[in-house]
Amino acid sequence: MEYRKFNDTYVVRLDPQEEILTSLADLADKENIRLAEISGLGAVNDIQVGVYNTVEKQYHANNFTGFYEITSLTGTVTRQGGNVYLHVHMSAGDGKGHVVGGHLNKAVISATGEILVRVIDGEVGRKYSEAIGLNLFDFD
Repeated sequence: MEYRKFNDTYVVRLDPQEEILTSLADLADKENIRLAEISGLGAVNDIQVGVYNTVEKQYHANNFTGFYEITSLTGTVTRQGGNVYLHVHMSAGDGKGHVVGGHLNKAVISATGEILVRVIDGEVGRKYSEAIGLNLFDFD
């Protein structure tokens, strides 16, 4: 991973075999990012995305391997208990134009990843909601 900061935005390049979430968490830790929005694109070949079942209150993961272009990568950086908390969704298209996506659990770069991390002045934490079963924004 290589990156540069311009005003409030980190411009990040990921290289083959780098995993997106691991790289973003490393960046947020190293640069002490407390609150940010994420957007990006690139090419991946090993993906795990999930869909949250609100009745069961659990994620169901789907794995995909092959040649995929990221059509959308979007998310947030916050903190929970002082630790980096990433909430990222991704969609990616295959060679026939079929798109898969959901809550990102894993994505390994195959060619390059171009990601913008725009830092927001402030901090928003996370708090687990028993009713929903997820860690939600906590404004306290």
